[in-house]
Amino acid sequence: MKKLILTETRKAEMRLTDFSAIHLPAVEKEILSFLDEHTTDRALCDAMTYSVKAGGKRIRPLLLLAAVASFDEPIDVPVYQVAAALEMVHTYSLIHDDLPAMDNDDLRRGKPTNHKVFGEALAILAGDGLLTGAFQLISMAHLGHSPKLLLLQQLAVCAGAQGMVAGQAADIEGESKKLSLEELAFIHERKTGRLIRYALLAGGILAKQPEEILLLLQRLAEHLGLAFQIRDDLLDVIGTTKTLGKTAGKDERMEKNTYPRLLGLEKTHEALEIELLSANKIIDKLEEDVFSFDGRLMRQLIKQFDVEK
Repeated sequence: MKKLILTETRKAEMRLTDFSAIHLPAVEKEILSFLDEHTTDRALCDAMTYSVKAGGKRIRPLLLLAAVASFDEPIDVPVYQVAAALEMVHTYSLIHDDLPAMDNDDLRRGKPTNHKVFGEALAILAGDGLLTGAFQLISMAHLGHSPKLLLLQQLAVCAGAQGMVAGQAADIEGESKKLSLEELAFIHERKTGRLIRYALLAGGILAKQPEEILLLLQRLAEHLGLAFQIRDDLLDVIGTTKTLGKTAGKDERMEKNTYPRLLGLEKTHEALEIELLSANKIIDKLEEDVFSFDGRLMRQLIKQFDVEK
């Protein structure tokens, strides 16, 4: 597949919408090709494919791709494969999150949730298949042994019992309690933030960046992960089921711990702006420290995390 170098896109001052239109279809193609080739049970393949094709903003793979491009590195097949693996893990988490034992939701991305279409058992297995398949896909990528091992290790850390799964467990445990803002932020840092951290870390690894730059990317991801969840909490209050593609107002009905519930809408908006400002300052730092880094794509992405009052 032809490589796209950011120096070419810079000349045209590519917008994020154009960047997404070029690269996200290639990520989805990697997922669907992998599932079709490596799934031996047709019903299972159909269930996995259903949730992948349901769409979504693809924020996590987009962050990974934008990170690679921002360092003026080529976006090639191995990059698409790692981005695809990340989206597979995210999709698995949504399938399981919607199950009756978890959030018990009937709607996801404007469509019936996986278990409503295929039944609970097959939905669980579809999630299992996407999760394990993600690691297989990265293991097949044409990458050096050292970066490949690091990418696999970090995906396990960010998605597993130190990361997203731990955050989900803490979220369930906190449902019957009134949490402090610090406790809520710690849950979100793992439940939502860890896959965003992986997106930027993986982008940095694929762009062959040194440890000090990877640490900066990790700090950037911490602010973006928290901003993403604050935004999600806000939209659950002020959005509609039609615009969200999932059941609006459910957090309040389930008496979940959220930023609006703890802070009120005005201060929640302020908290979001603080995280976005902090993220932009780290992009400033990256532009200062890395000669090849161009933060324009990343800044456009960050704007999508904002919510108008």
